[in-house]
Amino acid sequence: MGLLDDPSMREIVVEFCDESKELLDELETVLEDLEDDPTRVELLEKFGQVIDRIMGAARSIGADEIGTFCELGKAIGYKSSQTKDPALLEVVVGVLFDSHELLVKMIDQIKTGHDNGLKAMNTQAFVTRLKWLQDKFKNIERSSVSFSADSKKELDQSSIDDLMSSLGL
Repeated sequence: MGLLDDPSMREIVVEFCDESKELLDELETVLEDLEDDPTRVELLEKFGQVIDRIMGAARSIGADEIGTFCELGKAIGYKSSQTKDPALLEVVVGVLFDSHELLVKMIDQIKTGHDNGLKAMNTQAFVTRLKWLQDKFKNIERSSVSFSADSKKELDQSSIDDLMSSLGL
């Protein structure tokens, strides 16, 4: 029995959900600011930093799908912070809003004890956008930022591909 399924650990899971909700509110503010001006790429870095906190907490309680989903969001945030293309940045902001919405639903599922993960959600449009972004990110390299629990694993295109695959996207 995992931590998520252990009734004696329910309080810890609820606390994770409540703290994640606060971080999701912070992410929403960042996204709203980006919506006003998508060229503020420093906000994409902030998005990556905040979602990294949710990722770490999720992994610590065994919410691995949420952790991997956050890792994907972090990768998108950091990759996109390396571009200056306003049209691409507008799409990125839209994808990050979608990510935020899906993450809210995933955390709500855990809090209510009905964790069906991404399988229970309509993710087709999100996956289409991710695949489009994936193609746009192929030439953006950022080796200075480690983004996974394994600090030797650097942010590269195959990492994004692996994350999407592990989520079934």
